[in-house]
Amino acid sequence: MGQRDDSVYQQMMTVNGPLVTFPGFLDVHVHFREPGFSYKETILSGTKAAARGGYTGVCAMPNLSPVPDSLEHLAVEEDIIRKDAQIAVYPYAAITVGENGEKLVPMEELAPHIIAFSDDGKGVQSEEMMREAMRRAAKLGKLIVAHCEDNSLLRGGYIHEGVYAKEHGHRGICSESEWGPIARDVRLAKETGCGYHVCHISCRESVEIIRQAKKDGVNVTCETAPHYLLLSDEDLQELGRFKMNPPIRGKQDREALIEGLLDGTIDCIATDHAPHSAEEKAKGLEKSAFGIVGIETAFPLLYTYLVKPGIVPLEIILDRLIKRPRERFGIPLRSGESCTWDLSSEYEIKPEEFLSMGKATPFEGWKVFGRCIKTVCGGKTVWEE
Repeated sequence: MGQRDDSVYQQMMTVNGPLVTFPGFLDVHVHFREPGFSYKETILSGTKAAARGGYTGVCAMPNLSPVPDSLEHLAVEEDIIRKDAQIAVYPYAAITVGENGEKLVPMEELAPHIIAFSDDGKGVQSEEMMREAMRRAAKLGKLIVAHCEDNSLLRGGYIHEGVYAKEHGHRGICSESEWGPIARDVRLAKETGCGYHVCHISCRESVEIIRQAKKDGVNVTCETAPHYLLLSDEDLQELGRFKMNPPIRGKQDREALIEGLLDGTIDCIATDHAPHSAEEKAKGLEKSAFGIVGIETAFPLLYTYLVKPGIVPLEIILDRLIKRPRERFGIPLRSGESCTWDLSSEYEIKPEEFLSMGKATPFEGWKVFGRCIKTVCGGKTVWEE
């Protein structure tokens, strides 16, 4: 894993009147949809939106077309990144060919070219498949980054199996569909010695399993997202902009996630930025596509609703947006990577103003503090208000 240079961080965290400059954020979980789904988002639009959110680096998930499951397929994505990316984009490769869960990708060939292996969007259902993937990834010094979902427990659900589902007659997704595979994978990571990172945890059981695994010396880290830290299923509305996978869970889950952030169990805050077309998100909770956008609103939301009320110190938020993601994924902070914020600027979140092609956010209309004034990447200004 990459070593952090604290002097670089300290040097770049400066205050100039009402403005504060931080090192550039790193999001280890985004969907920029290109190649294959450029009607939802492109590398160009996604990286512009990321720069506006203070990010100078992102790790791009592999549920694309073609899936980056071979050098030939990865090259398609790499060509677009070289041509259009406004910030650093680090591509994932899939764990299994086509993300179909049936055959492992040529991991040895792909490893030098990718940040980690993930079948994000799909859980690896086979224990033996995941064990072999971890064995090989461990030898290569690469992380296995897992979307944890047991398909046998989904039962057609599309929101959390909680208060809102019961009151409104919706089919729910149980928490065990997430924490069950995490428990399995933690065991396999201990057995194989593989570095294991869990995507977008959403429930209290997941926090506890990972907390205990860390105490047991397992090489495991995890992320959660702003929407899981700020919302519970009681905040849901009958709109597609409230639908994502995993779903927003209950109040106790949100409280457990905040506790996991405070005690160090949760290592990263990632957005799982997942844009869709307006049509795909206009079909209500049941029929809309899973996924929301969040890369332009993450820091203002976290600052306004966790830092300002004194729930989570600013230092912890910055640690999970900057330091720990870079350490875990071996992405050092370069000089000339920074974002400058006016933390006194208050405004309303208006999706029509997003640079992202995706507009679906559960935070539409929320008032936030913190406007990104300038983002610098590689010594070049990539966003300026």
